[in-house]
Amino acid sequence: MPKPSKRDDLLASALETFHARGFHGTGIKEIADAAGAPKGSFYNHFSSKEECAIEALRLYGAERRLDMLADTTSPPLERIRRHFEFLRDEVVDRDFTRGCMFGNFATDVIDHSEEIRTAVADSLRTWNSAIAAALTEARRDGAVRADLDPDATARFLVNAWEGTLIEARATKSAAAFDTFFRMAFEAVQR
Repeated sequence: MPKPSKRDDLLASALETFHARGFHGTGIKEIADAAGAPKGSFYNHFSSKEECAIEALRLYGAERRLDMLADTTSPPLERIRRHFEFLRDEVVDRDFTRGCMFGNFATDVIDHSEEIRTAVADSLRTWNSAIAAALTEARRDGAVRADLDPDATARFLVNAWEGTLIEARATKSAAAFDTFFRMAFEAVQR
């Protein structure tokens, strides 16, 4: 098995560190140290901390399991629920210490970096689109109200999820997730 490249090591440690500490709480030295690399080698792979953060956001997005939303072997609402359950379980397993990196960066960085703002907006659009596609399928199958707007509903679900994460982290309790699942799925079903 080939050894991962130093860039991959740096990116993996950047994802972990940014997710745990946020953009402003993370230094290049911390990223390099976590990757077992000298600080100067960081600049052999990334032109800036901002560029590294954007790549880390892309990697984080790839780990969100959006593929499960398109898996037609199960009904679309079940896929959406399983997707959010996966995200919930990840937060609970980390003892409520991390939220969604998209949301974290949105509140931490986007007013200071147009490039990161664009990366966060693109990530949210991709996520919304994947949910909207499943909702479109559910509407076609009659599993949701015929007048349901898949795009607006997908945005609502993602926005509600981000708020749910804030409460869950603040209270260190899964109660917010219970409310999300009950309200979100009652709102879309026929």
